[in-house]
Amino acid sequence: MREKILEDLKQAMKEQDKELLTVIRMVKGAIQLEEIKVKHPLTEEEVITILSREIKTRKESIAEFEKGNRTDLVKKTQNEIDILSRYMPEQLSEEAIDQVIAEAFEIVNPQVPSDMGKMMGMLTPKLKGKADMSLVSKKVKEKLTH
Repeated sequence: MREKILEDLKQAMKEQDKELLTVIRMVKGAIQLEEIKVKHPLTEEEVITILSREIKTRKESIAEFEKGNRTDLVKKTQNEIDILSRYMPEQLSEEAIDQVIAEAFEIVNPQVPSDMGKMMGMLTPKLKGKADMSLVSKKVKEKLTH
């Protein structure tokens, strides 16, 4: 994935695509900062974690921009999300997510809402990068309370 990001950076420079260039440079910078912090080259999974974090931050920003009626910023931020999403693994369908959650419920057999941590502990490695974890968490909470 790192190679793809660097290739796209070069391509964006050649095509003078300022928006793409800005987003890719931001991702590259975030990856480099994390590598300095952990003192080793990042694995594919660690890069996906960074991309997920960046996408989540932008989704939160969109919610704030919508509150402030800033449609120009909503559009710009959504474009950034679209660019970042190119580097993410293919997202699972809602049905596939429900299936993984159902399997985890059979294995963990949670009895009380405080078992949420056990459930997420099992689901996170299976779904991280492949599904919106806030959606997964919401689905698990709903299932635990019913």
